[in-house]
Amino acid sequence: MNIIQSLLQVFRSRKMAALLFVGFSSSLPFLLTSKTLQAWMTLEKVDLSAIGLFSLVGVPYSLKFLWSPLIDRFALPFLGRRRGWLIAIQVGLLLAIACMSLQQPKQALQLLAINALAIAFFSATQDIVADAYRTDVLEQMEMGAGAAIFVLGYRGAMLVTGALALILADRIPWSLVYLIMAGCMVVGILATLFAPEPKSVNPPASLIEAVVLPFGDFFQRRGVVQAFLVLGFIVLYKLGDALVNNMSTPFLLQIGFTQTDIGAIQGGMGLIATIVGAFAGGAFLSKIGLNLSLWLFGALQALSNLTYLVLANLGKNYQFLVLTINIENLCAGLGTAAFVAF
Repeated sequence: MNIIQSLLQVFRSRKMAALLFVGFSSSLPFLLTSKTLQAWMTLEKVDLSAIGLFSLVGVPYSLKFLWSPLIDRFALPFLGRRRGWLIAIQVGLLLAIACMSLQQPKQALQLLAINALAIAFFSATQDIVADAYRTDVLEQMEMGAGAAIFVLGYRGAMLVTGALALILADRIPWSLVYLIMAGCMVVGILATLFAPEPKSVNPPASLIEAVVLPFGDFFQRRGVVQAFLVLGFIVLYKLGDALVNNMSTPFLLQIGFTQTDIGAIQGGMGLIATIVGAFAGGAFLSKIGLNLSLWLFGALQALSNLTYLVLANLGKNYQFLVLTINIENLCAGLGTAAFVAF
């Protein structure tokens, strides 16, 4: 009984409430520059090759390690070392997402790309600071609970931007949808204002300590060849899934499914399937080991994408759409479990 009360006390704390909503804020911009934006562009009759190229606006998420040491080294003169950066970035995101409501995808594609890239940059930077805040604010015994709460908020925002946004877009203009999504950033801003300040941690003393030493340590421990092999593996392991996911929303719209269909099935059921896959992957991983899991789940990840080929031949088939989304997301969840463990 005392153990249960202790666990409940952990989840009731102010820092856990803050992490829930910071996690929500951290996830909110992600789909607004990928699948949700692709749906808007498809309905505006933007060329498919241009929609495919828009996946490049996600590059900041892959390159955020380049400027994360700068965020770690310097602090803004308000709200502390982590919360100061968080609040500044969240306000920037609110304004950048609101600006999307002014865009015309068909008439001014370059302006849309610049706007989306700005959102992706702010979002990737928010991820850096949110992860650092979570690390600093949690005690060792709270790490597991804190990560779970953060992910819960993260997944909740994906329901809002991946399901609710598409359902709303069938009923109101896309410009208004993006204004509503911008308003949702207020959740993260309020959470940051009321979040507890982490214990003071000394920042790196110089840029060399912040930037050079971490990379040097990684290559020294691994060796140059193995270090590059590890980095190559990280880049390539989920590349196939990324390429398919990038065009799945335009594909589903073009074969006749509505935004509400895609929002409810892909954004709703697909998210649940991903979570189930991640939990199942974690359970299997503990039984069969990391190496076999990476091979097995990686193969399932690749094979699951063939369901889209079958759907392309069947056309607008709701039953097979449900099956396709569930299989693809379940296997993606399995692969993610092994990948994150690696």
